[in-house]
Formats: sequence, C-alpha cells, structure tokens
Amino acid sequence: MTEKTPKLRAALEAVPTYKPGKPAAPGGPVAYKLSSNENPYPPLPGVLESAVAAASTLNRYPDMACAGLMAELAERFGVPLSHLATGTGSVGVAQQLVQSTAGPGDEVIYAWRSFEAYPIITRIAGATPVEVPLTEDAAHDLEAMLAAITERTRLIFVCNPNNPTGTVVGRAELESFLDRVPGDVLIVLDEAYIEFIRDENVPNGIDLYRDRSNVCVLRTFSKAYGLAGLRIGFAIAHEPVAAALRKTAVPFGVSQVAQDAAVASLRSEEALRERVDALVAERARVVEALAGQGWTLPVSQANFVWLPLGDRALDFAAACDRAGVVVRPFQGDGVRVTIGETEANDIFLRVAEEFRKEL
Repeated sequence: MTEKTPKLRAALEAVPTYKPGKPAAPGGPVAYKLSSNENPYPPLPGVLESAVAAASTLNRYPDMACAGLMAELAERFGVPLSHLATGTGSVGVAQQLVQSTAGPGDEVIYAWRSFEAYPIITRIAGATPVEVPLTEDAAHDLEAMLAAITERTRLIFVCNPNNPTGTVVGRAELESFLDRVPGDVLIVLDEAYIEFIRDENVPNGIDLYRDRSNVCVLRTFSKAYGLAGLRIGFAIAHEPVAAALRKTAVPFGVSQVAQDAAVASLRSEEALRERVDALVAERARVVEALAGQGWTLPVSQANFVWLPLGDRALDFAAACDRAGVVVRPFQGDGVRVTIGETEANDIFLRVAEEFRKEL
C-alpha cells in the first residue's frame, strides 16, 4: 500500500453531507416517521401494477429519452416537448441546473433556511453559495435577494412553498421579483410541494415561465404522488435550458419502473386529489391544535409544519423519539414535522403540548 492517496477536489472539503430524515429505529419504540415529508399513502391506483410490469424488463436499459412520460407531461401542462427534462427527483434536476449554469467564481442565490441540498449542489459545482436570510415570518425576502445579485450571479432558487418553513411567495411579489432579475440569470421556481397549496394568491410557476425565458419550474413525483422511492422529477424551461438539462443528465438515470409509475400516477388524478385534500385537511387539524396549545407558527402551504424552536430543536426531536415519532430538527432554527398518519400526528401533538409547557 502506498502512503499517497488520490488527489480530490479541494472544493469538496466545504461540501456538507446531505442528511436524510431519520428513519424509525428498528426494534425500538419509534413507530412513525415524520422526518422526510413522505406521503403516508401507498401508490395511487394502477401505479403498483405498472411498476411491477416494468420490473419484468430490468435486464434492459430504460428509455433514456423518457418518451412516454415526456409526452404525458407535455399534454398535461400544455408545453412543448423541447421544454421538458427529467431527472432523479427534483433535486437531481436541480443539480443539473447548477452544473449547467455555474462553476468556480460564479454565485448561486437562495433563501436560508431553505432546501438543504442547495448549498451542497452549489459547492459540488465549485460555485459560491449566497444565502439570504428569511424574514421574521420565515418567508423569502425577495428584496434582499435582489440586492444580493452581482455580475457573478448565475442562478437563483425560489422554493415555493419553502422547505422547511412551508411559507409561500404571492403572485404580485413574485412577478415583481422575476421582472427585476437580469435576463441572463436563471430563476428556478422549486415547486416540489405545489399540490398542497390552498392559498389562491400563490401563482402556478408554469404560468410565469411561459413568457419569461429565464424562468425554470421544478416539479417532483416524490411528495403528493408518493413515488419518493423511485426518484423521478422534471423541469419545465425554455429550450436552451431544457436542452442543457438533457446534456447534463446521467444517461439512463431514470429507471423504466419510475417512468411507467409516473405515467400511471398522472392518469390517477382523481385519487391524487382525494389524498392531497385529506392531507390538507389533516394539516389544518394539526395547525389548529398547535395554535390552541399556544404555538405561533408560520402559515404552511406544504405537507409539513415548522416549529421555530431555535436551540431547543434537538430537545424537542428527542422528546418525539421517546414518544414514538421521528421529526426533523435543524438545530438553532427549528423543527419540521411532516403531516403523516392521523395516529402519528396525534402523538406529535401530545409531545408538542407537553413541550410547550416548558418554554
């Protein structure tokens, strides 16, 4: 064995490792996982059958062009095929976007706290992350984000609803922001949780992209559609950006099982609406109960709630562990809790009520 080791990129030293939501401990007291914003329901009708059928051809490469899914998406959203690109979840597509736009010396702007993959994929590309603090209401500060733009800015992420706080940016504010960002800066509207929005003042990003060549919309099948384990997402963007995404995609990265499951999911719209409506109703129940306990929370339009616990985040997460639910703490900021099964939510609410008495 030689004492020398391979030379790795120095930029990786600053890259944090992505931390997934903590799973339920096998054989332990924890029974419910509310740490990853997963859909608690099983696959939509017809999806499992499509996935199993696709699995019979695992000895073959998947359709690299995702032609069937692309055609379904183009028809569903009324966009040209050339404006679509797929990837391994919306986070995979987000990484392709950074790779397509930014490198050493370039800057990527996003709110903080927001999706924790943003700083990781930015640093992997060798670019510099520019983190703009959220407002006191845990929402995007778009004016501060505008002020952070420099000649080195290449890409801006706007997570709407924001993960992990659940807050949203309204139409007038977002349109004003988009119209003031320089045209050579790509704006990515990350709408992983759009299906859970019930605030009519929040725009659909696809409407905004249509006449703005520097706007890209990210979507995923992981959340509302319940395909988190299959890793499939997509982007809608004008042709130069969409073409760049297809160039930077890992060849054959999206499995045929995922493609066929996504198509079947799109064709099960009525069942999807029923499940999302049920989760939104459960979100309202949880929020009402927390308010009754004395909690002051940001208004969430996603499938989770945010408790701004600051330095008590780990203490609260530990209390939830002991009671039988796993939540997602961000020490120094707060705790994100997914809306899950009614039984899991009830356990969380009991912990929250007791913990509130200590504050």
